[in-house]
Amino acid sequence: MSVVVLGVGNVLEEDDGIGIYACAYLNANYTFSPDIEIINGGVEGINLLNLFLENDRIIILDTINLDDEAGSIYNIPSYELSGYGLNSGGAHEVGVMQCLDMIELMGHPLPESNVIGIIPKSITFHMGLSRELTERFDIYINTVINYLKTINIDGTAKETLKNLTEIIDAFKYPSR
Repeated sequence: MSVVVLGVGNVLEEDDGIGIYACAYLNANYTFSPDIEIINGGVEGINLLNLFLENDRIIILDTINLDDEAGSIYNIPSYELSGYGLNSGGAHEVGVMQCLDMIELMGHPLPESNVIGIIPKSITFHMGLSRELTERFDIYINTVINYLKTINIDGTAKETLKNLTEIIDAFKYPSR
């Protein structure tokens, strides 16, 4: 069974980048058994269609726009996604929904998929995360790790860990 953790979002829009940061954090700090693929989907949207066609399970990491407190975390199955709406309707959310719709229209079975979403505090032109999401980042990562355990994937922390600041700085200053 092929499992993909897919981070979507835009690191240039503050909290919208949390899915991307979470994927980079997981790649830098964990090994998984059995192996899984962790992908930075950025704002690729509909360009991710093949990813959905070629894999058995997709776990989408992103912000989600619900009437709740910033930092609240949800795990929503794909068949319920259209009822909740991801984030604020940016290009990557529309694309992910279009991928699922297109797969259905093509007569292909939908992969098992869900979004592990977190309510953003601020989506504005700024790199980094709001204080609220920074404070909840470890809980968000633990939610992902614990979900993976429910589908028999073990995440083991590496000996040397990068912290969230190092992860964000790697996006701010890629040549360092």
